[in-house]
Amino acid sequence: MAQNKQVVFHPKGDFFDLKGQKTDVRTEIMAGITTFFTMVYIIMVNPSMLSQTGMPWGAVFLATIIASVIGTLVMGLFANVPYAQAPGMGLNAFFVFTVCFGLGFTWQEALAMVFLCGMLNIVITVTKIRKMIIAAIPRTLQHAIGGGIGGFIAYIGIKKCGLLSFTSDPGQYDLLDSGTVVANSSIVPAIVNFNTPGVLLALFGIILTVILVIKNVKGAILLGIAVTAIAGIPLGLTTATNSVSFTDAVSQLPTTFCAAFGNPGMQSLFSDPSKLPLVLMTIFAFSLSDTFDTIGTFIGTGRKTGIFSEEDEAALSNSKGFNTKMERALFADATATSIGAVFGTSNTTTYVESAAGIGAGGRTGLTSVVTAIMFMISAFFAPLISAIPDEAIAPSLIIVGVMMLSSFRDIKWDDLEDAVPGFFAGIFMALCYSISYGMAAGFLFYCIIKLVKGKIKEVHPILLVSTLLFVLNFVILARL
Repeated sequence: MAQNKQVVFHPKGDFFDLKGQKTDVRTEIMAGITTFFTMVYIIMVNPSMLSQTGMPWGAVFLATIIASVIGTLVMGLFANVPYAQAPGMGLNAFFVFTVCFGLGFTWQEALAMVFLCGMLNIVITVTKIRKMIIAAIPRTLQHAIGGGIGGFIAYIGIKKCGLLSFTSDPGQYDLLDSGTVVANSSIVPAIVNFNTPGVLLALFGIILTVILVIKNVKGAILLGIAVTAIAGIPLGLTTATNSVSFTDAVSQLPTTFCAAFGNPGMQSLFSDPSKLPLVLMTIFAFSLSDTFDTIGTFIGTGRKTGIFSEEDEAALSNSKGFNTKMERALFADATATSIGAVFGTSNTTTYVESAAGIGAGGRTGLTSVVTAIMFMISAFFAPLISAIPDEAIAPSLIIVGVMMLSSFRDIKWDDLEDAVPGFFAGIFMALCYSISYGMAAGFLFYCIIKLVKGKIKEVHPILLVSTLLFVLNFVILARL
């Protein structure tokens, strides 16, 4: 009974229970600003990523901010926890490179799947289905998925920097049936020559951002982007020629607003029965990544600080409804994804960068409210933000990827039962340029190893079904 009282936000007139959480207004405000500056790069990176699908940059810019504001406000006012939300890194890469470029869906159809993913996560949050899914995925694969997404993001950053070139291997040859020897047509990656303004600016940005992060400078990622962008002015790389004003962004927003429900969109998504398994698998991949990103962030940052108690964590599998902060926070995260899709952005998720604000003393939803206000203000700086070149943004992708790679440390690499599935899940994400393929590889090898070791009963039925669905997906793709 005492536990339920902890989720009441306004004992003795204190809406956020600042005294109960042993904090104050000043500390919460500083924590909110700190969180904002550690994650504001997303309002630059997300439009840069999603606009590659044909979505208007300005529309995605505003959609990113709106989703971040609404999601973070719900987190602060409903769940009363110091977590901020925004379109997730890794999930936006999955949206662009796997769903749109790899599988051939339109961006409108991808938004429709993101919306359905959010609705699915709401159902998962309020029912015992969540308990079943959490219990099904072994911790080794959870850690591998988190680290693999980091490698995937870092690789995208390296490519956006222009540090790699892909050319035919001149030292390899093929022998044709006729006996003729020809140059091998295989494409191999190679590092570029450091003799162009773009590459030199990117290298400067990487080195600067690494130094700032290592020195624990507040807002290091944002500062790295800003300084690199300024350095690009004399090089002719940072220019306002193609910038988007706030007015332009507002005029573009109707293009993506509710586009998920039109044709193309929700109306065309299920029009082809042969693609139904692929659609369901994609929604499943969206949902799984989003769910475990959020749970990992909550447990990883909330346990040591006392934001979430052991009872909160236990409620994931035992509780119905919203009796604890954890339940409320998961519900806030799930609703934010669908809201973001309505306005025109990929999955909105809880940011691990919230740990910066928590480290600065944030303990209540007031921290989140302050972060949301900062996002609102940032909307009026569209011309400045849209002028920033990829060479200034890419270093932030690399550094965020490095941070996410820390999940690999929790895998038992000296135990092949854990190491093999962890390796395939993590490495395949980057090498195959696909989060879902990495998950598929990890699931498949986990099941194979357990079968060979005579431990198949340790594999949860949901994991077995998921693995079979992945295999079915590959069969379908092979027949297309």
